Amino acid sequence: MLLTPNSDPTIRMLQQKSRLIRPVTARESIWLPFMESDLQCDNKTIVIGHSSGAAAAMRFAETHQLFAIILVAAYTSDLGDENERESGYFSRPWQWEKIKSNCQHIIQFGSTDDPFLPWSEQQAVADNLSAKLHKYTERGHFQNTEFTDLVDAVKKLVPTPV
Repeated sequence: MLLTPNSDPTIRMLQQKSRLIRPVTARESIWLPFMESDLQCDNKTIVIGHSSGAAAAMRFAETHQLFAIILVAAYTSDLGDENERESGYFSRPWQWEKIKSNCQHIIQFGSTDDPFLPWSEQQAVADNLSAKLHKYTERGHFQNTEFTDLVDAVKKLVPTPV
C-alpha cells in the first residue's frame, strides 16, 4: 500500500499495473524500480509494506527519502527460503543508518505468534531502525481483513485539514 499526496487520481492505474507484478516472488529488481518510476515515491510518501513488501520498503528507503515507512511483519533474512533468497532483498547487509536518515517516521507492527517469521527477526528490525514498535501476541502474519491500528497510525501521520 502506498499513500502519496496525489494518490487519488492514480489509484486505478497503479492497481492495474501492480497486478502485473507477482507478489509471491516479490523481486527487488522489479518492485524498487516500480516504486521509483511508476509510484514516484518521495519525501511526502508513506510506504506501507507487509512481509516482503516491508523488505521492499526498507531497501527503497536505503537510497530514497520518504516521509514514513510502516512495516508490517518485517524481517531481516531469507529465512532459508529459496523464494526469499531469489528476491534479492537479502543478498547484502542492511543499511540501517541510511534507512533511518531517509525516513522521518518508522513504524512497525509485529506479532509474536507469526507462523512464518520468528519474533527475533521482527525484533531485529525494530532494534536496528529504532522503530515505533506495535507488538502483538495474537495477530499472526496480519492476514486478516481489518487492521484499525494501522489506519490509526496513518491518521496520526497525516495532518488534518483546517
